[in-house]
Order: sequence, then structure tokens, then C-alpha cells
Amino acid sequence: MTVRRAMIFAAGRGDRMRPLTDTTPKPLLRVGGKRLIEHHLEKLAAIGIDEVVVNISHLAGQFRPALGDGSRWGLSIAYSDEGPEPLETGGGIRRALPLLGDAPFIAVSADIVSDYDYARLPREPAGLAHLVMVPNPDFHPHGDFWLDGSRLNEEGAGERLTFGNIGVYRPELVAGQPDGRFKLLPMYQRAMREGRLSGERHDGGWHNLGTPRQLAQADAAMRRLPGDPDQSLS
Repeated sequence: MTVRRAMIFAAGRGDRMRPLTDTTPKPLLRVGGKRLIEHHLEKLAAIGIDEVVVNISHLAGQFRPALGDGSRWGLSIAYSDEGPEPLETGGGIRRALPLLGDAPFIAVSADIVSDYDYARLPREPAGLAHLVMVPNPDFHPHGDFWLDGSRLNEEGAGERLTFGNIGVYRPELVAGQPDGRFKLLPMYQRAMREGRLSGERHDGGWHNLGTPRQLAQADAAMRRLPGDPDQSLS
């Protein structure tokens, strides 16, 4: 089975990025000469993804004029409009399931930039989800989960790392939840208890862009180095 669909999380308010996000959704801010979300659209198209679901909420009306139907990247973009209040990551996936279908799909947050090659992701997770983990950044020194081989757990076996907001999911991870606002963390925890959450470590470039300073630093780094901007982050 080949993953044909992906979801990009783009609904958040981006409060730490204010005042930039008072007038522009964070995924539409520019870094390295492109909108944040465009880096992901290009990378997803490059590995053969056909359809991308973008969930929207904050300043939702700006996305369609900016991105259109996705044809400029050889993609088809569908928008999952969550209304005035974002539904968090879990609720966002649950709301988008009719657009995502029954097969595993890639999901990535719009506000990260990395040199991770999406072609490395498994065609489908061994369990309910497969997450890309990164060494703990300064702003999150204690990490999220323990990676023991290819298995993620909360019990202290392996190495504690930070979730890099890139993964492959089965719809079953959230399909049993009611439509509404909820986080993915409890779903991850349940999957870990059942031994159904796998992961891998990425040691290359990875940045979570949460503040104007972080955005400016990443932009400067990507403009300073030649070649593919996403490859200049390591």
C-alpha cells in the first residue's frame, strides 16, 4: 500500500508568534522565500502524495486565495474548516476523516521546517501510528516519549526524545472519538500501552518556529545557504 494522502495542521492561532499572526495565519508566514506551508506541500508532492487536507480556523479565509486547489504543486488540496475555534490536533484529524479516507496518511504540522525526507516514512505504520522523534530542543529539554528500538513508550526504556510533529497515522487512532475538540496525547498514550506506537529518530535539521525571533533566525539561515532551503537547516 502506498500512502496517497496527507494532512497539514494549519488551524492554530499561533499566539506566541504575535503580532505577525494578528493579520496572517502562521502557516502563511514566509521563511526561506516561501510560505511555511509551501515547504511541506513541495515535499509531499515530491514523494507522490496526491491529496492534502489542510485544517483551517484562525484567519481561515486567507488559505484558499493563497494556496488555491493545490494544482501548482501537482496536488489536490481539500480544506477542513473547523470554524472559529481550533479543534486541537486530535479533534482536527477526527473532523477531517471524511476527507482523509480509510487508508494510512501522513500528518505534519505547518509550523516546522526540517530536512527530514518524507520518503523515509513507512507506507503504513506497524501499529496505529509512527512518529518521527528528534533530540530534545532547548525549549523542550525533557522530551515527550521514550524510543526503544522502533517502539515508543512512557516507561523509561530507551532514549527520551521530542516528537517532531511528523508522522503516519491510521484513521483508527481517532475514529472512535466523538467529533469535537481534543488532543492527540491521550490517543498516543493508549497506543503506547497497547504496544501500537512506533517511532524513529531524526538527527538532521529540525526547527519548530514558534516566535518571531525563531522565524527570523530560520529565514536568515535558509537564505544564507545555497541549494534546497530545507536542506540548509542541519
